[in-house]
Amino acid sequence: MKLAESSGLPKDADGPVFAEPWEAQAFAMAVKLNEAGVFGWGEWAETLGAEIKAHPNRPYYESWLAALERIVEAKGVMTAPERQQMIAAWDRAAKSTPHGQPITLSRG
Repeated sequence: MKLAESSGLPKDADGPVFAEPWEAQAFAMAVKLNEAGVFGWGEWAETLGAEIKAHPNRPYYESWLAALERIVEAKGVMTAPERQQMIAAWDRAAKSTPHGQPITLSRG
């Protein structure tokens, strides 16, 4: 594995590699939101760049996730309270799920 020259993004011959599954999921969410027309790549690059600039010591994919949160709120895909509710629901589900089992979010 080597780091891409310009971004610091870990890559190998097959493309990006991820340290944790959530990093790959955040990457995939950005791709899918772009494909759905929620934002263009120029807007994404600007948003991600602003996050990296504001927090230069933060790990790359934490900035990626922060940029996703920022852009979906700006586009009206999700409100800040909805995002906070989802974070709380995920935290509850993760804490109540036995190690090694898939985490399932329930409605309500």
